[in-house]
Amino acid sequence: MTTSQKSPATGERADLLQILQEQRATLLITIRGIDDEQARKRSTVSDLTLGGLIKHVSQTEKHWIETILEPDENAEFDMEWSMQQYYMRDDETLEGLLAEYAEVARATEAAVARLDDLDVLVPLPTAPWAPERQWWTVRRTLLHIIRETSHHAGHADIIRESLDGGNTTRQMGADAGMEF
Repeated sequence: MTTSQKSPATGERADLLQILQEQRATLLITIRGIDDEQARKRSTVSDLTLGGLIKHVSQTEKHWIETILEPDENAEFDMEWSMQQYYMRDDETLEGLLAEYAEVARATEAAVARLDDLDVLVPLPTAPWAPERQWWTVRRTLLHIIRETSHHAGHADIIRESLDGGNTTRQMGADAGMEF
């Protein structure tokens, strides 16, 4: 994949990155004020936890950017790796996961700013649900990252509400000066 020295992102790239940044920010509001124990705690019948979701969205975004930058026509989806992303290990801290997520965000923004063409086709890893190789444009892959982040921000909000009653939308209103 060829890249140029474009920086910072402008036009469509800037719009895509702005939407992704907004979705990340919404997700991060959801985990404000929680500790490592809360980040590991299941609050619904699902195995999902707030720490696991932060880890997952970080690793997923990193994976997709690597897929764009280092296309591999022989790649296969690693289900074991994917499933491990959802769990915050005992030796991991929320602070460490958040630092990693911030680094992934910086790397994504730098990579997208340097891309020559959002219409370039990228080979996706084959997977049990997609045994035939698919090709997505860089644009579609970035939109997928946004969708994935948004999807899991919703999961995180439900988990947080179940955990301690925290509410992302209410917190966003409070941040804007609204009183409840």
